Amino acid sequence: MTDNAAFPEGMFARDLASQSLGISVDVDGEGGAVARLQVTERMLNGFAVCHGGFLFTLADTAFAFACNSHGVVTVAAGASIEYLHPVQAGDRLQAIASERSRRGRTGIYDVSVRNQDDLEVAVFRGRSHATHKAFGD
Repeated sequence: MTDNAAFPEGMFARDLASQSLGISVDVDGEGGAVARLQVTERMLNGFAVCHGGFLFTLADTAFAFACNSHGVVTVAAGASIEYLHPVQAGDRLQAIASERSRRGRTGIYDVSVRNQDDLEVAVFRGRSHATHKAFGD
């Protein structure tokens, strides 16, 4: 992982979207990250389950930190999610991102979103594109 102070602390300091939702992030070496979120009633949809957009955001946050862990500014080029089980208010979620492939400027990352009972509630796959810019430039 990069020794540059811009990552992950600087990246998270500028991530107002994740902060506003109460998401926390830990980087797990190069190519890995874990993002956590406590589901609140304000995150529920009209069927009283967590809106899928919040699950996507949690998974996307873990993906972003995992693919940026190599020290190069990296952006999403595409992503998809599959919802496996409903999520309720009060559930504590963690999104565990891992690097599947990284060649040239393209990477593939898988994210498993799990609840407090270790039940997988969603799976996410993201494709990244690395820029030519290092953190701190």
